[in-house]
Amino acid sequence: MSFSTPKHIAVVSLWAEDVAAAAHFYRDVVGLQLLLHLAQHDKHKLPHFDVSGTLLVILKGKPMPAQDAEPSPFPLMAFAVDDLDPAIERLRAHHVELPWGVEENADARWVMFYDPAGNLIELVQLDPRSAS
Repeated sequence: MSFSTPKHIAVVSLWAEDVAAAAHFYRDVVGLQLLLHLAQHDKHKLPHFDVSGTLLVILKGKPMPAQDAEPSPFPLMAFAVDDLDPAIERLRAHHVELPWGVEENADARWVMFYDPAGNLIELVQLDPRSAS
């Protein structure tokens, strides 16, 4: 019997008390491609977003931040972008607060913000030279 190791993340779930507001945010502010799928176990349509082959699903529920997290703050999820500057312009055009501004190191530039449900999210532009 052989063991098959995971290849990639297939689905990531986020919880939001207002699913419609979260779906709007990820589609219209972050710019993700929205797919609607009928859940097998539920009669409600759950927003699904395609993120380069990984599905991001928004579920109804109260997000719970990590208790005594180290380091804090640290994002729940980070989306890679090719060019951070237009992404920042889009966030600012939608009045999204960037509490720590643009941060950077030798390998990347990033910005963190909260989605409407209170999840800490990051957009990151990696230096292509650091990937090699």
